[in-house]
Amino acid sequence: MTRVAKVEIENWDPELRAMTRADEATPLEQGLMRIFANVPELAKAFVGFGGAMKRTRTLSPRLVELVRLRVAFHNQCRSCMAIRYTEAANDGVTEDLVCSLERPAEAANLTEAEKAAIDYGERFATNHLSIDDAVYDNLRKHFTEAQIVELGTTVAFFVGFGRLAATWHMVEELPKTFQESDEVIAPWKQEAILVR
Repeated sequence: MTRVAKVEIENWDPELRAMTRADEATPLEQGLMRIFANVPELAKAFVGFGGAMKRTRTLSPRLVELVRLRVAFHNQCRSCMAIRYTEAANDGVTEDLVCSLERPAEAANLTEAEKAAIDYGERFATNHLSIDDAVYDNLRKHFTEAQIVELGTTVAFFVGFGRLAATWHMVEELPKTFQESDEVIAPWKQEAILVR
């Protein structure tokens, strides 16, 4: 059960409601914003920052989703692991591809660029001080400096807010496997929900 009170949509700040198109969204798609709505000005800043990251993104939706899901595993954020974004699915993220995240370094269906980005995200989530010159040299084989900054900012967003979301434990709308277990779970080999 969620550990922080959710705000019912009719009580949201009208500007936040419009910014997030909340009236068109399912409760799952409204997601953490139901909790952020407790602090409307912070919520609007969060939406603005996330929106700017998405609007200016040069990294592919597929790559971002793969990194997001691997970080979600390390964060043990159940809501993050249970959802798949339509944009990423349209860019080739299938459940078979998600299963590759169990052992990404060995996966034949991941590109070298994807493996480098996933490795970076995994290190950021588990041992950020292991990110050394060699890791950045490997990233430079596949990404521009601007894309490396974009990847770092994206991963920081996923790690920080994913850990926050994990502590809020908002699992009521998720498939049962994400609700019931207190053990470590993974986004692969699980039922997932497609969201916009």
